[in-house]
Amino acid sequence: MSRTLGKATGVGALWRNRQTLLTLVQRDLAVKYQRSVLGYFWSLIEPMGMAGIYYFVFGVLYNSGGKQVEGGAYPVFVVVGIFAWQWASSAMSESTRSLTSQASLITTMRVPREIFPVAKVVARFAEYAAGLPIIVVFALFYGASFSWTLLLLPVAILIQTALLVGISFILSSINVLMRDVDRFMRLAMRILFYAAPVVYPLSKVLNAESAPGWLKDLYMANPFVGIIQLHHSVWNSHELPGWPLFWYSTSISFALLFVGWALFRSLEARVLKEL
Repeated sequence: MSRTLGKATGVGALWRNRQTLLTLVQRDLAVKYQRSVLGYFWSLIEPMGMAGIYYFVFGVLYNSGGKQVEGGAYPVFVVVGIFAWQWASSAMSESTRSLTSQASLITTMRVPREIFPVAKVVARFAEYAAGLPIIVVFALFYGASFSWTLLLLPVAILIQTALLVGISFILSSINVLMRDVDRFMRLAMRILFYAAPVVYPLSKVLNAESAPGWLKDLYMANPFVGIIQLHHSVWNSHELPGWPLFWYSTSISFALLFVGWALFRSLEARVLKEL
């Protein structure tokens, strides 16, 4: 009988259950940091530590483009990229296990089951949002010129949310049927990190004479390239992605959102049997 619960689906159903979504997000954050002395500060310490390491390696040791990127300071560039990527990486990794780790709740709660992977994406976004003041401080310290591109921040967030929710639908449902997905994602996250302009300018790839054309095309096919570039452009207008890249990333993100939702719904019966 429990498997017949929560049949309402779609955006409307998620909105009607927004209080449950908020409760799941709060529960996720509370459980994650409940026995930690520093608590929520870890959501800031980890990306800042990573940013410091990559700044030292690429900005100091290898002098990647000097300590500057075109139109802005490299420390700002790397902090922006790391915080945006940390949201993406954590959301994808944790949403993969969002159904298998909450089986008892899923089979008893009268809510749309999409709410569980969505809650992971939203919880990790809350951590990203907590880091925005740090980005602002870095931008002010290094003399970034604030302009109209600040208006692109909600656009970047919207597109990344659509992509992450779509991917979370796909990964969470398939992982119930094939548990190898969780292990595969550990490798995929490492590859995707370097396959997007998180800690290096996109121009380094586009201007690399030693890289064959097909490799550049494959690189640009990654929708995270346009999204991360859009995050960079919020704080540095010189990093604005071209319209083709912007529309490509936007189209792929919302297409994956639709495909992910459809796949999630089509696999629901099989997923419930496994749970």
